[in-house]
Amino acid sequence: MQIVFMNQMSRTDEAGHLCLAQVWIGEEEGVWQLGWRDLEPDGEESDDDWYEGNSWNELLYVYRHQLARKLGEGYRPMIEGVFNEPDEGGARNINSQKLYCYSELYGSEELYTELCAWRRRKAASGRKAPYFIASNRVLRLISAFMPLTENELLQLPGIGTTKVSEYGVEWLEMTAKAERKQGFPLDWVYEQLSEDAFHSWLYKQKELRYKQELDRFRIRRTMLLAIAEGASLSELEQRTSLSRRDLVEQLEELEKDGYDTERLIQFELSEMSHQEQAEIWKAFEELGDTFLKPVLQRVYGQERENEEAAGTETLYERLRLIRIRFRRDISMKASVS
Repeated sequence: MQIVFMNQMSRTDEAGHLCLAQVWIGEEEGVWQLGWRDLEPDGEESDDDWYEGNSWNELLYVYRHQLARKLGEGYRPMIEGVFNEPDEGGARNINSQKLYCYSELYGSEELYTELCAWRRRKAASGRKAPYFIASNRVLRLISAFMPLTENELLQLPGIGTTKVSEYGVEWLEMTAKAERKQGFPLDWVYEQLSEDAFHSWLYKQKELRYKQELDRFRIRRTMLLAIAEGASLSELEQRTSLSRRDLVEQLEELEKDGYDTERLIQFELSEMSHQEQAEIWKAFEELGDTFLKPVLQRVYGQERENEEAAGTETLYERLRLIRIRFRRDISMKASVS
């Protein structure tokens, strides 16, 4: 095997001992290999194979995800420049990130649990998804810094006047009962939070993001191969463990990126009459393709739209598949004109 890339990594463990390792990429007869090697003090080596295959793109996704995991554990490159990314948003964004980091590392779990329970009740009573009420990060910030006034709430990133007017009174009722050790403004966080802890937290965020990117890459590859083989949505459900709804969303994204999904669409709509498809197409032309509910009501009537969830879900799925064709047709006509 020919090594095409290698970098030495190091970290200091809790006992103060220096730990050395290597991350490497190799190639042999068109097969890419990626791995991690721990270098023991007695000269022994312990290998961890991260990837072996013929896809360079997949290797890069695995590399970013796994290296972020190791950097989150405290390893740092001995050759500078690896894995550096430009900071977005400048100093203001970094300060916000440090507040997020501190809140996740040192927030009150008791208050956070209380806030989560409040959010569940609020979402249920308002028939909303919990994240529409407040994100986990917002609740973490409140649980860590325990604002006591509306002005202090507004100093937390992600909390604006609208959220304060809607939920501020209830948040402040919960924070008023908690004991906080330090107050506002929050400049003390930037001095108290160590750079090493902050960078390890940042790499943990990258690890999660790169894992999502790797999963999306593999799902796309699986879907494209399955479409080429003539697979159905039911077969794709088994191969990807995604729901039919999520799979159709993936099809929409593939179409946006220029991939041909027509073979699968044709199979799924094979039991639908040409007349029914034509009526849906006409409804898209007259009503637009942004919202599906008006199209469903136009073609099937108000009564059908209110039928059992399973049957309605199937109708919406078919509408979305036809909409993919409709948008493709519009795009092709626009490119010709």
